[in-house]
This record gives sequence, structure tokens and C-alpha cells, in this order.
Amino acid sequence: MRIIIELTTMRKTFVISLGGSIINPGSIDTNFLKDFRKMVMSQIKKGHRFIIITGGGRPAREYLGALKKLDSNISSNQLDWMGIAATRLNAEFIKLIFGKLAHIEIVVDPNKKLPVIRPVLVGGGWIPGRSTDDDAVRLAKTYSAGYIINLFDQDYAYTKDPRKFKDAKKIEAINWTDFRKIVGNKWDPGKNLPFDPTAAKLAQSLKLKVIIANGKNLKNLQNILNGDSFQGTVIG
Repeated sequence: MRIIIELTTMRKTFVISLGGSIINPGSIDTNFLKDFRKMVMSQIKKGHRFIIITGGGRPAREYLGALKKLDSNISSNQLDWMGIAATRLNAEFIKLIFGKLAHIEIVVDPNKKLPVIRPVLVGGGWIPGRSTDDDAVRLAKTYSAGYIINLFDQDYAYTKDPRKFKDAKKIEAINWTDFRKIVGNKWDPGKNLPFDPTAAKLAQSLKLKVIIANGKNLKNLQNILNGDSFQGTVIG
């Protein structure tokens, strides 16, 4: 089933949460990033602007895993800062591939509105206790965007991790109350969820919509941006 969401009344500022596993699934995916940049640039020519928030992905999880092995007493706060560093490294990288189209500095505080002139603004993690999903929600609020496009490595959000549970069911549309029952209420650094619990709570309070889709499928992403039918999960 394909979904259509009415976007024509939304502002032309797209907030994209770009999963770290899309940027670097084991090594930096330069072929994907080249096509992603080309697609974003084609949308910029139409007058659209982009806020891109980068996750830490596999490198972040590897660092977190190594820290836990080396120090069993390491705190959640310290683990969060390690993850934040990974997201900011990815953010710097994405900013640089857009050259002069990107704002000269990455966003580190999603609550602070920058005097942005250039059409691409890139950000990474903010502070411990929050994921880049939370940053994306806050940036949507700061820049008055009505929805977020959350790109990760699956076509839909599921009731369970489909890679571990055969009875996992894909979700095409769901409200925030039911979605939060699935993901819970606690943020866990390095945990692989389609959208993190604290961000879900905030998005619900702001009445934001979140679209979850496969970041590798750029044709599908283009359909989302154009307001055409697409494959993915709509929350809210």
C-alpha cells in the first residue's frame, strides 16, 4: 500500500533526520550521498530549503560498545557525549559536501534560531539524554516546519524489530499514543529505534507529523517531497 500525505499547505522547509546507518553503514556510502546531494539540489532549485540532522549510526554504536567493554562503570551521560561527537562528525561531513549551499556552521542547539541565508542547514547532537530525533523535532518547532522526514534503513516502522522477530508487523499509519506504546518512554544511548521515545513525546505535544521511510530509496523520498504517494510510515 502506498500513502499520500497532503504537503501543499506546509512550508517549503523540509526537516530531514538522516540516519547514521544511511551515511555510513560500515563505510561511507559515497554513491548514495552523491545522489542524495543531487536530489536535494534539484529541490533547492524549486525554492525549497532543507534542515538535515545526522545520526551517529554504526560508528557511534561501535564506540559505545567499546567503551562499555573497557569501562563497566561508564555513565550514560558519558556514553551520550560519545554518541553526540559521532553525530557532529557526520554533520560536518554532510555540511561540507553541500559546499556554499550549506550554512557555515552546524547546528548544536536546536532551540536557537540562526540567521540562515543559505538553503541547507545541517545539525548533529545537542546534549545528553536526547537523540538526534529529538533535535529534529525541536528544529521543526524552531523553524516552523509542520512535519519531519525520518530516514533510516527500512521501508517502514514495525511493531517489533523485523530482523529479530518474524511476527513483526509493518506500520503504515499510527497515532502518537499507540506509537509510544511500542517504543516506550526511556531513551537508551545506541538503541536502534525508528524514532526515539523522548522525541515521540515532544512531537506529540507539538502535534507534529513524522514520516518514516527508507533513506536509500531516493525516488520514494522525492515522492514525499513532491506530495506524491510513497512507501513509509506516517505518525501523528
